[in-house]
Amino acid sequence: MDMIDLTNARPGDEVYVIYRNPHVPSVANIKAAEIVQHPKDPNSLALFLNETFHVIEDDDALFTSSESAMKAYEDHF
Repeated sequence: MDMIDLTNARPGDEVYVIYRNPHVPSVANIKAAEIVQHPKDPNSLALFLNETFHVIEDDDALFTSSESAMKAYEDHF
């Protein structure tokens, strides 16, 4: 699986995530997202997903391709 090393992530990078629906926890999808400058902290990065900024956590799994994310999804679920 090709995961993004957050120390090498740059604004504008396209990544793929396994995103759980916050309203239906049993539902997860693979979504494309973009690494962006954090809107409130210019020294941090954020994830722009579903028209919303998300703080990138240390345990977030960000993948370089949808295929890598799909493989991780299949292995995990």
